[in-house]
Amino acid sequence: MKKNKKWIMLVVILLTVAAVGIWSCFFQQNSGEKKWSLIYIPKTEDGTNDFWTSLLAGTRNAAREYNAELEILAPGREQDVERQIELLGEAIEKKPDAILISPSSFDACDALLEEARKKGIRIIFIDSYTENAVPDLTVATDNLEAGRKLGEFAGTFVKEDSQIAIISHVKGVSTAMEREQGFREGLGELEGNVREVLYCDSLFDKSYKLAKELMEKYPKLTMIAGMNEYSAVGAARAVRDAGAEDRIAVVGVDSSQEAVQLMEKGVYRGFVVQNAFKMGYIGVRETLRMLNGEKTEKNIDSGCELVVPENMYDSEIEKLIFPFNLK
Repeated sequence: MKKNKKWIMLVVILLTVAAVGIWSCFFQQNSGEKKWSLIYIPKTEDGTNDFWTSLLAGTRNAAREYNAELEILAPGREQDVERQIELLGEAIEKKPDAILISPSSFDACDALLEEARKKGIRIIFIDSYTENAVPDLTVATDNLEAGRKLGEFAGTFVKEDSQIAIISHVKGVSTAMEREQGFREGLGELEGNVREVLYCDSLFDKSYKLAKELMEKYPKLTMIAGMNEYSAVGAARAVRDAGAEDRIAVVGVDSSQEAVQLMEKGVYRGFVVQNAFKMGYIGVRETLRMLNGEKTEKNIDSGCELVVPENMYDSEIEKLIFPFNLK
């Protein structure tokens, strides 16, 4: 009888231990104690650029909300492709669950991305992509559509004999190529009026200098289109300082406090604003859903809107151009 009691007690103890273990695992899963490790490599972390400031804020907010470990590894300059590749190599060595990246080159990091995939690291593109790498997920603005919206709007300001110049950001990056293509498509029959495409390497001062040179080179220049914040704001500063805002219209992609002020002063005629915060937030959120085995879309468009003086203070547009001023 005593022997049977001992066996019964032993079984009860084993069952209790098993139950505690199962409950512990269940509790950990449901209390969010399990943390996926993510590394995000943007093109830059530049406090002077509202797009990257907003996008990075979105990634960090999502990581906090969904209890993930997020490390940001960023080059000091958007055009520093070599540094971004170095940071990608460092990220692979850390063996995170996923690497999120905004490639600064169309092909330079493909070999390293393939190496990461072979090591079981999930790859997510945010904002831009590469030529050959196949990511698990891409979250970005439809840059062709953004360019078309800008081109269609720009076409309302130019005539058959108008001269148009494009100042883009970094040559060879997917966003620059697609926005230019979309812009030309949006111009339609006026596409032939584009006289020159220059690159400012995402530097305000270089865009300013290029815009001044364009104004001297083309006396009939009637429009400068900037393909990101650096290129558009730099060009707008040059047009403003030359007192040429009445004859040269400036349009662009991306918004900032300065871009809004330039629009209020009549220098900017319009710009396409991306939903940068949403892009970063969804990028992290969908990565975590994917890692948890949930079904996700492979390509997600984070959206964009055309901003003009007539709609810039509409409530929905205001949320996009002043993301840190509105709750």
